[in-house]
Amino acid sequence: GPPLSTIYFGGGTPSLLSPFQVKKILDHLKEHFGFQDGLELTLEIDPGSFDEKSLNGYLESGFNRMSLGGQSFDNVVLKKLGRRHNPEDFKQACSLLNTAYKRGELLTWSLDLIQNLPDQKVITWRDQLKQAIETHAPHLSIYDLSVEPGTVFAEKHKKGHLNLPKQDLAIEISALTSATLKKEGFARYEISNYALPGHASRHNRVYWSGANWWAFGQGATSSAWGRRFSRPKNQMDYYKWVSDQESGLIESSLQKVNVEKLNIDDLIFVGLRRREGVDLEELAIEWGWDIEDRTKYLTSLMNYWEDFIKNGTLKNCGMRFYLTDPQGMEISNSVLVAMLRWWDSLPSNAVLPTIV
Repeated sequence: GPPLSTIYFGGGTPSLLSPFQVKKILDHLKEHFGFQDGLELTLEIDPGSFDEKSLNGYLESGFNRMSLGGQSFDNVVLKKLGRRHNPEDFKQACSLLNTAYKRGELLTWSLDLIQNLPDQKVITWRDQLKQAIETHAPHLSIYDLSVEPGTVFAEKHKKGHLNLPKQDLAIEISALTSATLKKEGFARYEISNYALPGHASRHNRVYWSGANWWAFGQGATSSAWGRRFSRPKNQMDYYKWVSDQESGLIESSLQKVNVEKLNIDDLIFVGLRRREGVDLEELAIEWGWDIEDRTKYLTSLMNYWEDFIKNGTLKNCGMRFYLTDPQGMEISNSVLVAMLRWWDSLPSNAVLPTIV
């Protein structure tokens, strides 16, 4: 395949790896795939696992973008989230990154925050946003709390002990995020990502455009040639899978001869997360529908989306549809569920792709 245009070290805490270790991985990737000129190279770092010395080592290894997983400036919240760092660690990490950015050693950097946490109020979230802006980070990722099965939060939620904001409050908090960051010059280029001009993550945009990507590591999901494949999450199962690959039992989705098209529903699913949305006519043509089928099937989708179009949460420019900010983006799941119901309603010959 083509040389790599973006690389993202993320998931877990990759900054636990030493600069020497990540450099060895990068050298292997460059030898096997090659790097495009202007490669965006991101390392996800934890405020509690790096310092100025390790930062300098990562910069020497070639990283030009850092993503700081701080989550909150509130020490009580950090303890509830089970994070090892405190607000002082977080602010010190922001200062180190901003200094490297001002020196030209980083092209850009980002920090993550979580909104709509248990017991969160508008006034406390406003203060969190204020502190985030004061770090001068050119990119912010703002996520809602995800209650994953098997976690402490999931157990508390099951028992009714997780006081998450009610829907109206959650929408108010999310609207505050959008309005505050827009006033500060940030563009919401994807549902959870905001950037100053020139600082949008290329890796994010590639991923949400439906382009192909490689992924490595336990539990990682790749789509190298159009079909998604998730590696085993269990350590022993992953070890066996790697051994199988080395013995020649190569996973079929990782072989170019098995290239596939991504389904239209997948492309709409990821595309609607972006500010510019998706061009349905273009997707339908690439999928192989003739003009009669395009008219019939896309008209059917409009029927499923009728309420969202009428209330203005889903808008269009020709056949390009996009979610409004913040109203549409806050109810994106409802729009996507309606789209999936449409896809499931289509005849089998419509959902089978033409040969690539």
